[in-house]
Amino acid sequence: MPQVQLSAVEERVYQAVSALEARGHVPYPDLISEETQMTEEELREPLHTLTERGLLHREDSPMTGLDFGPRWCARQMA
Repeated sequence: MPQVQLSAVEERVYQAVSALEARGHVPYPDLISEETQMTEEELREPLHTLTERGLLHREDSPMTGLDFGPRWCARQMA
């Protein structure tokens, strides 16, 4: 599998999601924003791009009535 080339911003967002998961945190947009020091608006494009490339996947809240928004989970890079 070829190595995926990421922009600096995409790498920063991917690393933030991975770090949050490693610490046992759920990677909701507000936590990713805090981790990357970017606004949630600035995160939209890199999250979308990383999802298209198969490096992140979006999961909606599994608990009915407790929707904290989507969470983003990292897939391991080869």
